[in-house]
Amino acid sequence: MVAASTALGVLVAGMAMPFAFVASSMATDVSEQMEDLPAELEFKPLAQKTNVYSVDGDLIASFYDENRVTVTLDQISKPMVQAILAIEDYRFYQHGALDLKGTMRALISNQAADSVVQGGSSITQQMVKLTLIDQAKDDPDARQAATDDTYQRKLRELRYAIAFEQKYSKDWILERYLNIAYFGDGAYGVQAAAKRYFNKNAKKLTVKEAALLAGMVKNPVGYDPVNYPDRAKARRNVVLARMAQLNVIPKEQATRLQEKGLGLDRQPAANGCVNSPAAFFCDYLYRYLLEDKSLGKTKEERRDLLRSGGLTIKTTVDLKFQKAADESVRKHVFPTDQAIGGLAMIEPRSGDVRALAQSRPMGTKKKAGQTMLNYVVPKRLGDSNGFQAGSTFKVFVLAAALNQGKISMTQQISSPPKMVFNESEFEDCDGEPYGYAPFTMNNSTTSGAKNMYTGTRESVNTYFLQLTKSTGLCEPYELAKEMGIELTNPEGKEPGGGSPERVPTFVLGIADTSPLELAEAYATFAGRGLHCAARPVTSIEDAAGNVLKDYPKDCKQVLAGSVADAVNDVLRGVQEPGGFGYGRGLALPQQSAGKTGTTSDNKAVWFAGYTPNLAAASMIAGANFEGSPISLNTQSVGGVYISSASGSGTAGPMWGDAMKPIAEWLPDEEFQRPSGSEILGALTPVPSVSGMTIEKATKVLEDEGFKVAVGGVVNSNVDEGLVAWSSPGSGSSLSSGDTVYIYPSSGYVPKPKAKPKKKKGKRNGRGRGPGRG
Repeated sequence: MVAASTALGVLVAGMAMPFAFVASSMATDVSEQMEDLPAELEFKPLAQKTNVYSVDGDLIASFYDENRVTVTLDQISKPMVQAILAIEDYRFYQHGALDLKGTMRALISNQAADSVVQGGSSITQQMVKLTLIDQAKDDPDARQAATDDTYQRKLRELRYAIAFEQKYSKDWILERYLNIAYFGDGAYGVQAAAKRYFNKNAKKLTVKEAALLAGMVKNPVGYDPVNYPDRAKARRNVVLARMAQLNVIPKEQATRLQEKGLGLDRQPAANGCVNSPAAFFCDYLYRYLLEDKSLGKTKEERRDLLRSGGLTIKTTVDLKFQKAADESVRKHVFPTDQAIGGLAMIEPRSGDVRALAQSRPMGTKKKAGQTMLNYVVPKRLGDSNGFQAGSTFKVFVLAAALNQGKISMTQQISSPPKMVFNESEFEDCDGEPYGYAPFTMNNSTTSGAKNMYTGTRESVNTYFLQLTKSTGLCEPYELAKEMGIELTNPEGKEPGGGSPERVPTFVLGIADTSPLELAEAYATFAGRGLHCAARPVTSIEDAAGNVLKDYPKDCKQVLAGSVADAVNDVLRGVQEPGGFGYGRGLALPQQSAGKTGTTSDNKAVWFAGYTPNLAAASMIAGANFEGSPISLNTQSVGGVYISSASGSGTAGPMWGDAMKPIAEWLPDEEFQRPSGSEILGALTPVPSVSGMTIEKATKVLEDEGFKVAVGGVVNSNVDEGLVAWSSPGSGSSLSSGDTVYIYPSSGYVPKPKAKPKKKKGKRNGRGRGPGRG
């Protein structure tokens, strides 16, 4: 300690007063001051960048405050170790915390030059200084104390250096130095520098490359090989000459290498999501993890872990799927259009998010259509309230009706072009009528007698409003929430207002949602009623490769498999002859199902579709550059003029162009066919009511679950006024809720008239003539 203190006292005095006489009393004073300093510098792990990988192991993004990947000494090439020792501290393994010879040499050089031209700090001292700067972070006072050119700082650094030398091996100190040193251009540590400048690992660095990096440590900005290649080369050659002087390499090799160019292979050091091949998935993942309280008590702690913990994050995104989604969205909606295109893909029975695509690319150049806002994910993890989903919500009423078993899939319901409904006909969750106001509903497609197949395939509004009367408002609403739609405002009573969601027209998609939510919901049908929450990540490993956290599937059976099978059977009709999807060429080489959606004023159009193993929701929404909703009508979107937007004709092709190339990678699976009882409903035999009074026959039939209608009087031998027969007749099987007609008897059967004899003669001239038939 005394020897080190003496040398330090001499060096500091010599640097501050080059020609002053340094008395031994100064050295004694330094020693006393050092005894009063703390001996231990708390060791903290170095900040390292976090890497994010696709499901196939491709790097998709990195998060960091400092671009660093810590490596062990045996992961650094021998030439790199030799180069850094030669130029910074060639006697590192021979001296202690302070190199006395180096200190005195620096003093003599500085006195001769009458200025500070050479430092005497050992690698251990340099490592201490870099550690203090690193731990100062954004604390201005701590950073000032770590960089001030003062006597006190030198004392403190030396005291810590002595403690390090006593506690740690030389190899450990050198390893930490090579990992903490800054090499310019955002690269911290030798591994990041090797990747940044030469696109290789530190283990593979050659003598020429190592000499360049070693030379940069003294002045990373001034010797930056990108901005100042001549300076960098000159400095590199100094290092090579020093290595030859110390007999680390032959002089001939040094001379030969000095003639060579820098040989850079500079790689971009993308930080964050902007340059990711899955930018909006990356953004969604980052926000998803920031909400995970198991990664830290506060959001700031979780952010620090993500940006400095050196984590390995394994995600669910598939870059093949992502590319197909991106290409389709970019084809159908241009960045500068007054519209936003979004597409989300989810795997059924796992919830794995395979792709998220958006037409406005991530960036800050508004004139180029770029945005930092994520419109594809739920509001809590994105930047949009979402968009009304239109008729894609009809499936929730369809599923609820099947689940309740009150109506068969083939039962016809008269669905005229226009109907007047009353809110009192719709039961709310409390069992009371929703309200008492009348409202009118029109069809925008076809009308007439519809069942579940035709009503859904043709998206008939008056059919589904009548179906909602049967199910009530509560079950479809709650089912949608259970399947992934983040509904939060059922009665419009949230702070600050907001439109109510659980209303009679909920079936028409008046609630806002996102493509990811809708894809998650439709994946539940594909998964035979098993809902799996959207999952962007499967596991996180710490910097040492240990599993920090696993993210298992989060699944729950929310619908009976048979009910989901029935829904799938109905929605297949959209993709088969007669369906809107099929008519637009959206059918895939394998079985698929889907539903269109168009909102009022055509502000947003949707197509949600799926195979047994992949669900996707496609959305195109009119939006100006402030994000405010506008109509798609009379706009040019993707270079195509839209007179009237529709789910099948506008959003559907974007879905199809993304799914068709992916279909070749999907296993060939088929939907499970629903049982006959699911299609036809629970069949009940019609009892015999012949001979009963109208009142008694009505009661018998209603007790069996049928509706009753009285037809006209018919002739029969049954007493007048009693029921002659029913239609369908006794023994027929019908579903509960089907209508049985009963016919009163006239009480007699007229005698048949005698048949007239045939007369011979010419035909009456009303036979088949030319052009008829």
